[in-house]
Amino acid sequence: MRTSSDVKLAAVADAPPAPPEPTRRWRPHPLDLVAVVLAVVGAACALSGLLPRAETTATLHRILPLLLFLGTVIVLAELTAVAGVFDVLASRLAIAARGRWAALFLLCGGLATVTTLVLNLDTTAVLLTPVLLALARNLRVPAAPLAVTTVWLANTASLLLPVSNLTNLLAADRVGLAPLAYAERMALPQLAAVAVTVALLWYAWWRRERSVGGRFVAPARHVPADPVLHRTALAGCLLFVAGIVAGVEIGLASTVALALVLLGFVVRSPATLRPGLVPVRLLLFVTGLFLVVQTLGRHGLDDLVGNLLGTDGGALGALRAGGTGALLSNAVNNLPAYLAGESVLPAGDHTRLLALLIGTNVGPLAAPWASLATLLWFERCRAAGVRVPVTRFVVTSTVLAVTGTLAAVGALLLVS
Repeated sequence: MRTSSDVKLAAVADAPPAPPEPTRRWRPHPLDLVAVVLAVVGAACALSGLLPRAETTATLHRILPLLLFLGTVIVLAELTAVAGVFDVLASRLAIAARGRWAALFLLCGGLATVTTLVLNLDTTAVLLTPVLLALARNLRVPAAPLAVTTVWLANTASLLLPVSNLTNLLAADRVGLAPLAYAERMALPQLAAVAVTVALLWYAWWRRERSVGGRFVAPARHVPADPVLHRTALAGCLLFVAGIVAGVEIGLASTVALALVLLGFVVRSPATLRPGLVPVRLLLFVTGLFLVVQTLGRHGLDDLVGNLLGTDGGALGALRAGGTGALLSNAVNNLPAYLAGESVLPAGDHTRLLALLIGTNVGPLAAPWASLATLLWFERCRAAGVRVPVTRFVVTSTVLAVTGTLAAVGALLLVS
């Protein structure tokens, strides 16, 4: 006699097999397309003669050390995140805040500032953003203030060291300043930019989102999955920072630090190491952008930027340079904006060159495309399902771009 369960089993056995899961087609990200198009157009400019061979060679020779640094430091930051260094820092910051909203604000802002200074702004935008968004979920607090903290400070806290931003590397090379001498010149402008950012962050985002009483429930301490890898990655970051302070060439410092971390992953987690860690998109983007901007400079862009910069010296010239950098950054992107401005300013005009740098670092916040860090930040927010109010973001970011640039350029004039 067949039971009901036997009937059910027979029915299942006789049923036609389930259709296979549809295979998802790989689709390139829009930023991948932008990078490839820039690389192809840049190569076409060089091969067609629109950019003379001598200038092509000089441009590639200039950016090769930058590409080495960018490639190694991004991989270093990715592996550092996998090892749990950022998660440990974020959870300890939340615990250190002891449930106080204002203390959490200062600690998150401090972490974003330090990450930008010592690694670079793209690390803050790409890796620290998801950490703070996860922290917001764990604490059950609004995510928008923590998200805006990363993108604002990724841009405005990127003035102090050459490693903090690709444009800084170009500027330090242009004015002939070693890392420590560069940091001494930019310390006061950096302090001014961060002070304005912190004030606006609090009043425009954090203060209005705090709960009644300004308290939250502190999370448990985060324990890394592999303590050995965690310590190795932390040691690699500290070695990198020590190399920069000691004046070691930045590409060499990042390569040595990465070699140490890679060794740890080869031993402890070899499956983590994959070709996708290499930031091919960023390397293609930078290479193509340099070649295209150099070509456009020869065919009219230099004249346009020269008219915007003018010939004024002193405070007016510095303010005009900073304003031009911020304006062009939001119109196009901060990297071509700096390259175009640098090409028409005399190498000996340090004050206007550094004011231009301030405009292209602190200013690119009003438009989503104004800096690569801001584009990457938007991508991370979308991936995490976090919606930042667009109108509020654009309005407050525009206020920061203007006031932050003015404050930093004013501070530069005090030390010039």
